[in-house]
Amino acid sequence: MSASVGSILVLVHLILAAVWLGSMVYSLVVVQPRVARFFPDEHQREDFLLELASGNRWPVAGVICTLILTASGLAALVPQRVVAYCAVAVLYAAAGTVFCNVSWRHWPARVFASANELAGFRRRLRWQAWIMLGLVSTAFVVALAASVGMVA
Repeated sequence: MSASVGSILVLVHLILAAVWLGSMVYSLVVVQPRVARFFPDEHQREDFLLELASGNRWPVAGVICTLILTASGLAALVPQRVVAYCAVAVLYAAAGTVFCNVSWRHWPARVFASANELAGFRRRLRWQAWIMLGLVSTAFVVALAASVGMVA
């Protein structure tokens, strides 16, 4: 019974992690640079980015919570890999903390920023996005390695 539950948890975990990781890479490497080129006007760019981000907060928060829960479940079900899966849960919790800061502090402040402040907000967002990407990438690699038995 626990082997099949463990297999389902691994699949759910790795699929969600890959989706989140892929969407972050796509946003940072493709979308953000193209938006900057397409909308040279600061206010038009901000309006477009706000529209693009609208409605994403809660689905991503749900993905983060599910990743933490599945990693925790795997730590409980696979005791020989408890350290790896606990590390994965901690990495996702750290990424979730950065995400919460971006979602509930950075974006609301950015909406009310003046044109002169927008470059600083974009720079801070880029740093936070790269930090999240590093945390999520590391968590994904550790989870994948633990799932195939490469780490304990």
